[in-house]
Amino acid sequence: MAHAIAARRALAAAIRNSGRRLVACRNGGESMEASRCGRRAATALVGRGFVTVGPLSNQPCTTKNAAEKAWHARWMARHVSGSPVLHDAIQVPPMGESITEGTIASIDKEVGDAVEEDEVIAQIETDKVTIDVRSPAAGVIDKILVSVEDNVIVGQTIAEFSPGAAEKKEEAGEKEAPAEEKSETPSAPTPEPKPEEMKAEADTQATSAPEPKPKPTPPPTPEPESEPSVSKGERTENRVAMSRLRRRVAERLKEAQDTYAMLTTFNEIDMTNLLNLRAAFKDEFMEKHGVKLGFMSAFVRAASCALSEIPSANGVIDGDEIVYRHYHDVSIAVSTPRGLVVPVLRNVEKMSFADIEKGINTLGMKARDGSLSIDDMTGGTFTISNGGVYGSLLSTPIINMPQSAVLGMHSIQKRPMVINDEIEVRPMMYVALSYDHRLIDGREAVTFLKRIKEVVEDPRRLLLDV
Repeated sequence: MAHAIAARRALAAAIRNSGRRLVACRNGGESMEASRCGRRAATALVGRGFVTVGPLSNQPCTTKNAAEKAWHARWMARHVSGSPVLHDAIQVPPMGESITEGTIASIDKEVGDAVEEDEVIAQIETDKVTIDVRSPAAGVIDKILVSVEDNVIVGQTIAEFSPGAAEKKEEAGEKEAPAEEKSETPSAPTPEPKPEEMKAEADTQATSAPEPKPKPTPPPTPEPESEPSVSKGERTENRVAMSRLRRRVAERLKEAQDTYAMLTTFNEIDMTNLLNLRAAFKDEFMEKHGVKLGFMSAFVRAASCALSEIPSANGVIDGDEIVYRHYHDVSIAVSTPRGLVVPVLRNVEKMSFADIEKGINTLGMKARDGSLSIDDMTGGTFTISNGGVYGSLLSTPIINMPQSAVLGMHSIQKRPMVINDEIEVRPMMYVALSYDHRLIDGREAVTFLKRIKEVVEDPRRLLLDV
């Protein structure tokens, strides 16, 4: 393939230098060019099934194949001076294995706008992520074929542009600029009238203007008695279409409720030791790793330990079989203005606290600016949702299909606790585990959540593996 591309570029250069002959594929597909100055290369191409479709001069193309004619016209437009510029299509790019359509979320360019290569033209919202549609080359937008909220499919043309037209437009502007400067010559000043002429003109206007007659004043009308004003509050409403992502999230959540035998178990965690650990090392952690030390890394590592001990929480029912995954890909629920997304941290069983914090930070930034890819969203064997950042005290999270369990974190609040027969004020967090009771028994669910409690309350267990 690389050899073919190099040959094509070399032959194209030869044509531009000589202006002789054009050779193209007989099916109008992958094209090759040659010239008489490269006779050996041209002969070899013809021997491999390439046919001559027309000279590089003003003579017409001789082929009867429509595809070859179109290719010939496009090549002439790009490589021959004075040829008309043809439009190139900007199409919907591939969006993933299971995604074939989307909705136009925004159009960032208008007709006549100049674009650079790989510049974003529009954004397409899919069931999972937002896809950027980029320009394949520099040029000028000639036509927009879609509108916001239109549904599109993979491969559909959404805009047309003229490659290289931006440069020609700039050159034309530079040539027109001097002409405009020349045309802007100062006009001769108008002579001011003399004082005698101005006085005579004023006298003439004064004598010629008739005096206006006084108008009769109408009789005063009695003012109507004003009624007491009653202010009515505004009762307005508006309807907006649900985004594709919101519709898909709604479908998935309802499907999970209808499919799973969902049950939730609860526990509470004393966050004292983890808070002390964070306070003691947060500055050194930030200085060495460049990210803040949060609570999510401890809960992710604790969940990984629990998944190792309770394999059913990391499994999934597939028909009449159970699939047990021996890797831990944890989905982190992130709320965005467009809806809920759950990007995936992969192989967390091999990650350190710093790796987890960096991964969560990266996924969070991608989620907020809409740059998550399909690979960031697919997979996941277990989900963690932290409603505590919004002040949630307790909740029953819904399982993220096709997983079998989800851990819900909540806000930290100081509560009186009995410690060694004494009442102490401790920072406590409620945690919830929703699980598929078809696969996970109650004993396993309680053991799973208890294991998370033990590890978070005493992080030294991670070092000793106990």
